[in-house]
Formats: sequence, C-alpha cells, structure tokens
Amino acid sequence: MANIKNKLSEKGLKITPQRLSILEAVYNLSHPTADDIIKYIRQKHSNIATGTVYKVLDTFIQKGLIKKVTTDKDVIRYDGLLIHHHHLHSSKDILIKDYIDEELDKILNDYFQKKKIKNFKIEEITLQIRGKFKK
Repeated sequence: MANIKNKLSEKGLKITPQRLSILEAVYNLSHPTADDIIKYIRQKHSNIATGTVYKVLDTFIQKGLIKKVTTDKDVIRYDGLLIHHHHLHSSKDILIKDYIDEELDKILNDYFQKKKIKNFKIEEITLQIRGKFKK
C-alpha cells in the first residue's frame, strides 16, 4: 500500500481511500475492465459511486499511472504495467497476459526505421498477439 501511496504522491494526487482502492485493483487484477474494478473495490468500499471509479481511472490515465488497453471487441481494460510491453490475447476467453521481449522490440523498431513511412512519426509499437494458452 505504501508503494501505491508513493505513486499517487509522485503524480501530485491527493491520497484518498477511493484512489488507493482503484489503483490497487488495477495492479492486482489482470487487465481489468471498469466493471471488474468496481466489483473488486466494492468488497471493501460498498458505497463507492460508479462515476467516481470512471473519473479516477481517467485521472490515472492523464497522470500516466495506468494505460488503456482496447481489445478487438472494443472492450476497454486497464493496465498498470507502464514499461514497454506487448499483449497476448486468448482467443478462447478474456485472458490477456503481458509479453516483454526486447529482441522483438528491436526487430520492430529496425524494420520501421528502414521503411521510413512518409509523413508519419512512430511513437510506440505495441503488438496484440492472439492465440490459445495451453493448460
């Protein structure tokens, strides 16, 4: 919890029980939707308003504490891992896992540097890789 408090303070945000709970939910759940976050935090804070959750999530995105991940079905999920990474999407269910691979990043960056897409500056390359996880 101290780490979460530090992250909020570093971004100039007031530390509130709602913000602590919402950021904790993003970190503890795997790429949660807003509904997942609401269910998680209502276990401790049953009276938190849905609108508050959405406002706090938007604030966290603006402050660079979390990122949005949009799935191919246009479902918005939230990600607390801020280092560069890709996502492995399960084609069987809603599971999304982080995939970190510096060699892949280098290959992609080198490829697009050679291609020199006219009138376009690449800011980030993030892959969404679809497949099935073996159990």
